[in-house]
Amino acid sequence: MQASEWSQAMSHGFDELTAIFRKLGANDPEGWASSQVQEGIPQLARFVFLKQAWSLVLADGDTGWIAPYIESALKRPDEPYAGVGLALQRLLSAGADPNDLTDVVRGMQADLLFNLCYLLGDPGFPNQIADVSWGLFQLDDDDRPVAHIGGLHESVLETDPTGREMRPRTISQ
Repeated sequence: MQASEWSQAMSHGFDELTAIFRKLGANDPEGWASSQVQEGIPQLARFVFLKQAWSLVLADGDTGWIAPYIESALKRPDEPYAGVGLALQRLLSAGADPNDLTDVVRGMQADLLFNLCYLLGDPGFPNQIADVSWGLFQLDDDDRPVAHIGGLHESVLETDPTGREMRPRTISQ
């Protein structure tokens, strides 16, 4: 979505926003749209950022990532990240279930996503460098900040593509 489309989306009413959230796959499109319309929170920008961020987290049940890490490590054992492949090989040789490895890695990636989103809102610097801060902003067509996109950590779990909010498959299925 281009910046001009963002501006239009911000001015859309409840029904239009609900349709956009539904098209994007939001679990509660009405809730996201209502919050944006009634509270003025740039929920569309928040949702799209989190949706894109989740696309970088291993998909639930995906074990296809394991073999390439192992193969790369065996070919180049001194390269960056080779330790991951070598550890994976040892774990599989010891009888680890590839699905368990995916669950661990996916959980750690989701935890990192949560913490990075929290960091965007609260740098947590000591008082002596309190004038340093950052944030994520929605921009206009001229790359000027239009809206601060805050509180992302609050929505990380609710945007888990599985809908389980990082709960184990056995509990919710």
